[in-house]
Amino acid sequence: FDWCSKNLLFEVNVQDRIRDVTWLHDETMLAVAQKEKVYVYDINGIELHKIKYLHEVVHLEFLPYHFLLVSARKSGSLTYFDTSMGVLVSDIKTFLGKPVGMCQNTQNGVVALAHINGNVTMWSPRHEKPLVKMLCHSSPLSSLCIDFTGNYLATGDVNRYVKLWDLRTYKLLNHFRVSKSPLNMCFSQTGLLALSLGSRVDIYKNAAENPEKYLRHDLVGNHGIVDLNFCPFEDVLGIGHANGFHSMIVPGAGEPNIDSLNPNPYQTKSQRKEYGVKKLLEKIQPEMISIDVGALGKVGKPLKSH
Repeated sequence: FDWCSKNLLFEVNVQDRIRDVTWLHDETMLAVAQKEKVYVYDINGIELHKIKYLHEVVHLEFLPYHFLLVSARKSGSLTYFDTSMGVLVSDIKTFLGKPVGMCQNTQNGVVALAHINGNVTMWSPRHEKPLVKMLCHSSPLSSLCIDFTGNYLATGDVNRYVKLWDLRTYKLLNHFRVSKSPLNMCFSQTGLLALSLGSRVDIYKNAAENPEKYLRHDLVGNHGIVDLNFCPFEDVLGIGHANGFHSMIVPGAGEPNIDSLNPNPYQTKSQRKEYGVKKLLEKIQPEMISIDVGALGKVGKPLKSH
């Protein structure tokens, strides 16, 4: 759908189970994790590519500054695929089983996985072992998400607890209990935290400091929510459920100030082409993904001459 005009762009029956969907470097292409393989479609619904390296994928994430499609597989492997070159960068065996959730830190490109043993692990494509391993809950995790600043991590478990963590010190900031296990959660650009609790959505503000319930929305018909996400630069929360899609107005959720150097929602076709070329020229190599958010901005010390 075109979000502004609400016009249907394409509708395709892939005749297969779809486990996850993610946009690629712009809005003209998307990756779909189907039952066996991952397929790439364009904005008209035409199949562009079938990625044979990625099979039995349960979660997808795309790193826009690195042009890396990250997939978590049913076997527990974490795979990085370079969409600009069409090559497999790395295939990491986590040895932690099928992950229940995956998200990315948009500030440094680190991917976080949630596991049934209560651990959260953070990964880089050039390391066979996790950069960080946190025991966040004593019970199996149900969901996780990282805010847009890259400073806060929210986790939820099957015992209905939600915890907020500081990723700079890896200390627990706050925790509270909800009515049901949060199967999905996401942060808005302004820091609002949305939780899906069965057929209900709860939104909290100041979650890291003093959690306060901001809004609540109940779906008519008791439809189980399968996904939810905030629309960038808009005060809208999209809710996907077992019977379709709902949109919910959330005042103050979107960032009001648009940075034209980042993805511009008002860009023209020529600006989109220039933006794609610019991103390719400024592409960050996988080796530079680090847990240190400021690693890219540091100036290297000159080597001593021998």
